[in-house]
Amino acid sequence: MAPMGIRLSPLGIAMFCLLGAGVIYHLYAGVLSSRFASFRLKRTVDLRDLLALSIEAAIQGGREVKRIREDNTLEEKSKGKTKEGASEKLTLGDLNSHRKMFYLIKNTYPYVQVNSEEHANAEGEATIWTRSISGEVLEKVSGRKEVPAEKVTVWIDPLDATQEYTENLRQYVTTMVCVAVDGNPVIGVIHKPFTGHTAWGFVGEGASLAPRASYNTNSPKVIVSRSHSGKVKGFVQAAFGNNTEIIPAGGAGYKVLALLDSPGDEEQEKADIYIHVTYIKKWDICAGDAILRSLGGQMTTLKGEQIDYSGSEGNTGGLLASIQTDHKALVKRLPPWEENKQ
Repeated sequence: MAPMGIRLSPLGIAMFCLLGAGVIYHLYAGVLSSRFASFRLKRTVDLRDLLALSIEAAIQGGREVKRIREDNTLEEKSKGKTKEGASEKLTLGDLNSHRKMFYLIKNTYPYVQVNSEEHANAEGEATIWTRSISGEVLEKVSGRKEVPAEKVTVWIDPLDATQEYTENLRQYVTTMVCVAVDGNPVIGVIHKPFTGHTAWGFVGEGASLAPRASYNTNSPKVIVSRSHSGKVKGFVQAAFGNNTEIIPAGGAGYKVLALLDSPGDEEQEKADIYIHVTYIKKWDICAGDAILRSLGGQMTTLKGEQIDYSGSEGNTGGLLASIQTDHKALVKRLPPWEENKQ
């Protein structure tokens, strides 16, 4: 008797193939899913690398800021009004610096949140970090410091003190990068394009500069915004007396550096306390906050509250910055303050 064969219709063959595919899918779907989950879990950022990258970004942005100012090709325009009603300037220096800084960081760490003061397309900006780390960073930051990428927010200010930049008051101009982890400022970089001075701090690790030898908080020199000096004068005098020396200056980065020892930077003024009484953006203050924290200083709201560098882009609580002082005692000396009255 001839052996019996099994004949499958075209429909049967198709069903057999589908069943086989289903078995294979169920066998491997779990494996693939676990591998993708593992990939997500391992997506971390080394903070020492991010510090070196932030320094490079600030310097590259600064080169654009300096070149455009020296070529006098600012292409100045207004991007609207500030909360205080002043015209908010925008220049080619702001935009070109943004492109260099934003895309250098974003191309290197595409999965990290980067918030910038400016928003501009940058087709062709394919810059990738060379992963070069300076000897100073390697010396002061011990080993790798990995954190999950989703905990990291980078704040960049491509050109701090744009108003002063248009007035050719170059000493106030900085480029800044800050790295916050879970909303806490951990890394700060402030670069001065026209002097080449770069300051950085990494909380818990070290910094490129130091506090000054002494500070006077009984009769302090208080640095404030030159655009709001009238509003802050009465507030400062109520806290520290009518003879308090008030130093109007441009740029939040410049004001933070005024609290520190900056060897080789003769244009930098010196102050004991930094106070701001109006709304201010977080990319203006995050880098300075991180640098102060890395040196044992503090930057808080005028009520002494820590500033959260996640969520909204602005700080509405005013600003008090100090170092090597009793910060809480300074807060107690401040008069009652409400943001909506300023």
